[in-house]
Amino acid sequence: MPLYDYHCQACDKRFEILVRASDTPACPQCQSTALEKCVSRIAPAGKIEAIRMAHRRVAAAQGHFDHYSPSDKAKLLQGKKNI
Repeated sequence: MPLYDYHCQACDKRFEILVRASDTPACPQCQSTALEKCVSRIAPAGKIEAIRMAHRRVAAAQGHFDHYSPSDKAKLLQGKKNI
């Protein structure tokens, strides 16, 4: 599910939400579906790798190693020991 930024035209609230292709998003504040999809901000270049590795550590803690290379698994396990 992709994460999108929206602007509610009814109450002027800006928010982000995970949306399935089959779902119609609604404003969390007023429940209106009169939404405008906005351009999301990009994470700063230095933080992208840290964010990616943090998500991989969470997946590793939950036992989701299926799509990782052996070197990535080793990094995850090493990061887990440092926590």
